[in-house]
Amino acid sequence: MAKKPENLSFEESLAELERIVAELEQGDVSLDDALKQFERGINLVRNSQAKLEQAQQKVAILLKPDENAPLSPYAVEGE
Repeated sequence: MAKKPENLSFEESLAELERIVAELEQGDVSLDDALKQFERGINLVRNSQAKLEQAQQKVAILLKPDENAPLSPYAVEGE
């Protein structure tokens, strides 16, 4: 049984998406199986987008300047 999309890493989701696309492009899948694969792919994409958004938010938080940090003088070389 395939793991739920939320239990996969971003990289695992991407690899599975690539596999699904390859299978669908071959056209050897029945309509029912193609619809199931398409639905799985959509769920993988949505979950991957959510993980990317979370990562972007974390990066933004980490890069946000700390307004409570003490300022220290910056010495310019050659002065």
